[in-house]
Amino acid sequence: MARGKIQIKRIENTTNRQVTYSKRRNGLFKKANELTVLCDAKVSIIMLSSTEKLHEYISPATSTKQLFDLYQNALGIDLWSSHYEKMQEHLKKLKEVNRNLRRQISQRMGESLDGVSFEDLRSLEEDMESSLKTIRERKYKMIGNQIDTHKKKVRNVEEIHRSLLHEFNAIGEDPHYGLVDNGGDYDHSIIGYSNGGRGILALRLQPNHHNLHTGAGSDLTTFALLE
Repeated sequence: MARGKIQIKRIENTTNRQVTYSKRRNGLFKKANELTVLCDAKVSIIMLSSTEKLHEYISPATSTKQLFDLYQNALGIDLWSSHYEKMQEHLKKLKEVNRNLRRQISQRMGESLDGVSFEDLRSLEEDMESSLKTIRERKYKMIGNQIDTHKKKVRNVEEIHRSLLHEFNAIGEDPHYGLVDNGGDYDHSIIGYSNGGRGILALRLQPNHHNLHTGAGSDLTTFALLE
């Protein structure tokens, strides 16, 4: 069967368009290589796909710059000078922007105010007041967040304090509160304050065991409940 003629127009399907681009690109590069070998020609091809992907072919032993130089000599034009002039113009604009920014920063620090008109001073004052308002709002927001965090910590400490007071009152009413009776004798339970009342200590008493060699005694273990 004869191959059907392809209508030359944009391929709408993205996948088909990419496949066609890849196949024809390879075919074009192959023809360029054949021209280089058969005709001793210098060939350069630069291609950009629809996805902005760069593909390039250059004849062996030749650089893109050399071909550009040959192109300029053949047409009698200078591509680099016009490009250099554009770069110089862009650099000049950037320097001017840099000078303006430095001057504005200096003025906001209270410097370089000589020669500034009243209108410019008033505008500078308004800008600084607006900036100060924004900074103050941000500061107050951070302070508010810190206050909320500390309030949560205080509530947690108060809850722990109420729980400890409940335990303290329960022990005061019942000396054996919270102790497991395993047949031994217990001394009185003690809850005290250490470090001038800054921390609450719980003393856990161990049952008394009569030692045949040293006599009666009890073990006392201290636990810090709240620092």
